[in-house]
Amino acid sequence: MKKWMAALLAVALMVGTVGCAGTSSESEGTQEEVASEASELSGQVIVDGSGTVYPLMANIAENYMTSVQPGVSVQVGRAGSSAGFKKFIPGELDFADASRAIKDEEKAQLEEKGMKLGENVLEFKLALDGLTMVINKENTWAKEMTKDEIVKMYLSGSYNADDVVKWSDIRADWPAEEIKFYGPNENHGTFEFFFEKILDEQDMVKTANLQQEYSTLVDLVSNDKNAIAFFGYGYYASNQDKLQAVHVDFGNGPVEPTLETIGEDLPYAGFTRPVFTYLNADYAKERPQVLDYAKFVVSKDGAAKLAGDNGFAPLPDSVYAEYQAQLEKLSQ
Repeated sequence: MKKWMAALLAVALMVGTVGCAGTSSESEGTQEEVASEASELSGQVIVDGSGTVYPLMANIAENYMTSVQPGVSVQVGRAGSSAGFKKFIPGELDFADASRAIKDEEKAQLEEKGMKLGENVLEFKLALDGLTMVINKENTWAKEMTKDEIVKMYLSGSYNADDVVKWSDIRADWPAEEIKFYGPNENHGTFEFFFEKILDEQDMVKTANLQQEYSTLVDLVSNDKNAIAFFGYGYYASNQDKLQAVHVDFGNGPVEPTLETIGEDLPYAGFTRPVFTYLNADYAKERPQVLDYAKFVVSKDGAAKLAGDNGFAPLPDSVYAEYQAQLEKLSQ
């Protein structure tokens, strides 16, 4: 009887141990589920601004929503750099994309709202872009031009008071046909970069046809043998079947814009510029999804990985690492 009672007691102890183990496992599983649920974010992230930056930011947003946080809706617009800042300054956006740096007057407007660059607003360079001059596929004469020729042809009054310029005005052996000038309008940082940095803030030809949509510019140039336009390399790269790029001579021979030549210390440096996004850091502190998306943008899977796919040259890893460190401080 004693042996039978001892065996019964041993079985009871084993059942109790298994029951405890099962309870512990169930508890751990519940904790894992809670942790997983806690890491799942929801809500919106609102981005607008540069049409040049749009393809890159839209691609980053797509990857983020697909692979990282499907519960977050990242809405990316392309109103233009200046138009984006006009929405960002009053607090309508989480991010403002720009193909040029924020201006002093825009910084002043932010400060009037109690927002200071470097504290309430963080500036991130995303990548490098190459301003690209594009011409019609049937244009056989202007495949190579000097930077000075490009600047002069776009400057008002360089050849005629009415700014009706012919190709033969540029070089005598070129066709005596009127050049049709195109470009993005004043809403775009690309226009401002061209006007301020390339034309040195001198008046552009009055005959220039400036457009809001880059797709419209692609169509206009692709349908006009005498057309020339300027915009970011990415739009050219995705429309090489319709357009050709002018190889620009900056003094050491013609250079084709490519991801291998675009860079601040590379052969296409004369037309190279950084592109940016600006983050409302106060919103990032308040809304977890905004901060999480910002971290993804500057991560190894964000701009660093996707820049090349969208016609931009990525920046050194150290630049993105510095931005990641800034964002980590917002989490503390």
